[in-house]
Amino acid sequence: MTEETTRKVRLGQVVGDKMDKTVVVEVSGPKRHPLYKKIIRRVVRYKAHDEKNECQVGDKVRIIETRPLSREKRWRVAEIVAKGEVVEISPGEITQEDLDKVIPEKKAKEKEAAAEVKPEAEATEELKEETKAGAKDSKEETKAEAKEKAKVETKEEEKEEAEAETSE
Repeated sequence: MTEETTRKVRLGQVVGDKMDKTVVVEVSGPKRHPLYKKIIRRVVRYKAHDEKNECQVGDKVRIIETRPLSREKRWRVAEIVAKGEVVEISPGEITQEDLDKVIPEKKAKEKEAAAEVKPEAEATEELKEETKAGAKDSKEETKAEAKEKAKVETKEEEKEEAEAETSE
């Protein structure tokens, strides 16, 4: 048995290290679609054995194929190629001041957009008021016209009755 099999080697990024002696490594690479020939990005997640619990989220690692170590683990971490810098902050720890420091440009753009939106909102409110006023005027006009028509009809009926009485 001098024959040694070559093992598959993958280079990926650690995306999870919550388990004991196990890390989740995400390996992505381009692959050509068999039918449409478009190059798509294929992402595969492997569970790899990390004996010393050295890997952290964000690290670039080289994993190598090995015998089954558990139901899902068939890879082990060969080496850490580069340490990653991922800062984990809980949402409660973030303050408005921190956001202002990190994203000053975005906030300025939002202010400009809000300034542009205000005149548009005011214009739409004015249009709504005008249409309401126009609708009220048209309702009042129709009521007035109806009253006038009723008066005219009653007068015509009275004239007809008077003519009918005089002719008899």
